[in-house]
Amino acid sequence: MIPFSLEEIAGLCPGRLDTAPWAEEVTGVQIDSRRIEEGDLFFAVGGGEDFCRHAFARGAAATLVPEDAFAELAALGGAVRAGSSARVVGITGSTGKTSTKDILAALCRPHAPTVAAEEGHNNEIGLPLTLTRIEPETEVVICEMGMRGLGQIAELCAIARPGIGVITSIGPVHLELLGTVERVAEAKAEVVGSLPEGGTAIVPDEPLLEPFLGRDDIEIRRFGPGNVETFERTDDGCRVAFDLGGTKLELEFPFTARHQSQNAAAALFALQALGLPFPQGKVDVELSRWRGDESPLPGGGLLINDSYNANPASMRAALEHLAEHEGRKVAVLGEMAELGPTAGDYHREVGNLVQSLGIDAVLGVGDLAREYGGEHARDAGEAVHKAKEIVRPGDIVLVKGSRAVGLEIVAEALTGVTA
Repeated sequence: MIPFSLEEIAGLCPGRLDTAPWAEEVTGVQIDSRRIEEGDLFFAVGGGEDFCRHAFARGAAATLVPEDAFAELAALGGAVRAGSSARVVGITGSTGKTSTKDILAALCRPHAPTVAAEEGHNNEIGLPLTLTRIEPETEVVICEMGMRGLGQIAELCAIARPGIGVITSIGPVHLELLGTVERVAEAKAEVVGSLPEGGTAIVPDEPLLEPFLGRDDIEIRRFGPGNVETFERTDDGCRVAFDLGGTKLELEFPFTARHQSQNAAAALFALQALGLPFPQGKVDVELSRWRGDESPLPGGGLLINDSYNANPASMRAALEHLAEHEGRKVAVLGEMAELGPTAGDYHREVGNLVQSLGIDAVLGVGDLAREYGGEHARDAGEAVHKAKEIVRPGDIVLVKGSRAVGLEIVAEALTGVTA
């Protein structure tokens, strides 16, 4: 973090600030006392006040018990951002934003000191924490921006002030609050509306976004299936040939899912907008956990752990990826959350897709997951036992569901590996 004096912290955050006798400044911010390093500020969100003594024991320069955690984190993150000349990229989308962030970070790091959002840091707490990791030498900051309703991405953009905005996709998410996919597009497009004059928006070929792309003071770059000329799986990942508006690249990645090539295209356009050179050959990307992790199963076979979250679009992509494998295919699918009154219809569509793709066995987890057909489990705990009965040596197994279902425990039980 760019060092801030204790006086500056006190001016930004009106909560209760306690300081170590030796401290004059803070050089980092943490909300988890277990991650405190010497010189950090422990920002006590939720019930964190109980851990202030632990933070001091680990070397914290100060602890802060805020009056308004969201407002004070926003002020602190915004102040660090204002003190840096780094270029900021804001990434949002119904699916693919975390993977696109991971790919872009891997592309940037060989050429520029880069800060990228850590796993799950995409909301009113996580985004300011990403900004507080900016160092004096940082040149690129990659922020991930989630939302649950209208106005939230605009609020995050007001803190981060991105010069480049990326929308990875538009699909049926958070419909309980937004109601329609059209309003999802409106919410995601707030990243475009928030860009400064001369900024760059990188958006998918999506008709629902067009009403929000009328600005003539920014550059609009579109990506889509046409940017991927060929996709070929290799022994350790894939080889993809891109056409990025006349620039042709052939790159190797460690992932095997075809839909990740679209996320890579978006990341490459963002890299170009940053003015950084395109890579050559192999790109070393480590995707965040539970986003299509592939692990061997005891006795043979493969587990695809995509258990972090699910919506209709990401469920389709994951099932199509499963269907491309050879061998007996098993899908352990949790219900999809926050789909509102149309939730049943979306779950039935997934059930029809499972059937049309020829998936050999399906285990639905959660009440709405009965629509998938096949076997059913009430919750993830019951699913562990049923999955062990269904899966055979040599099977290709997909585990995917909304975060609330917690299907990572099914993946851990099948592989014998704890996250």
